[in-house]
Amino acid sequence: MTAPAGAQPDYPLARLTTVRTGGPADWFARPESEVELRELLAWAEGEGLDLGVIGSGSNLLVADAGFRGLALKLDGELATIEREGERLLCGGGARLPSASAKAARWGLAGIEFGVNIPGTAGGAVKMNANAYGGQLAEVLEWVDVATSAGIDRREPERLGFAYRSSNLGPSEVVARASFRLRPDEPAKIAARMEEMRGRRREAQPSGIRTFGSTFKNPEDERAEGRSAGQLLEAAGCRGLRQGGARFSEVHANFVENADGATTAEILALMAEGRRRVHDRTGVVLEPEVQVLGEVEWPSGWDL
Repeated sequence: MTAPAGAQPDYPLARLTTVRTGGPADWFARPESEVELRELLAWAEGEGLDLGVIGSGSNLLVADAGFRGLALKLDGELATIEREGERLLCGGGARLPSASAKAARWGLAGIEFGVNIPGTAGGAVKMNANAYGGQLAEVLEWVDVATSAGIDRREPERLGFAYRSSNLGPSEVVARASFRLRPDEPAKIAARMEEMRGRRREAQPSGIRTFGSTFKNPEDERAEGRSAGQLLEAAGCRGLRQGGARFSEVHANFVENADGATTAEILALMAEGRRRVHDRTGVVLEPEVQVLGEVEWPSGWDL
């Protein structure tokens, strides 16, 4: 079966991630419409290709050997942000901070927390991303999920939302999302967003090659209510390095590409941080960052 128009072979993916590591995808495409997206999904299924969707690349690690499949980045009408009354309609590839900013200008409140989620609407739905008290499921009205068979509109109760997860499968792509918001004064919304930005600037690294939270906050009672970052800091991980990878000096649950890091070095650093927290508390931290491609987890990862 001939590759669809726009599908590019051997495409470097590191440039599409914020941490800037990893190898190429066998195939890469930027679908700009639901028709193009469905054509690509059907082609990948027919060829037996694994599927990966890259949003803002802010919570993604690509294997150093690359990805043996089709990587997609939604563009065109699949990345638009529009207003429909008190609804905000976003393509799956629309950046959530941009959606929050537009909603504020339009006097629509409820998605301010998106200003601090450096990802796309589709990625936020798939990962059930929340921040600073804002809950995605509280404002999400529906999503259009694309598969090789067509488009399926699903409400939040059908998405199996749990902490940092949903039931969306590896071959299912959020093509569109509708958020039901409420009217408010633009100046008040903007003030709330600026406060959230300030809290993020104080607590998290910025302007460097990094990705978002590395590990999920544990529910284990042995954590005694502490976050993953607090546990890593208590275990001496702030500033810890493996090759070119380093736990941030600002927030220990953020990994930085400090000096030409590889994905393997980042994984080794994650394993060391995980081991230290486990040795100190008995808590086993689970990764929040997503991995694209086949990676070899370091020895000692399984605690």
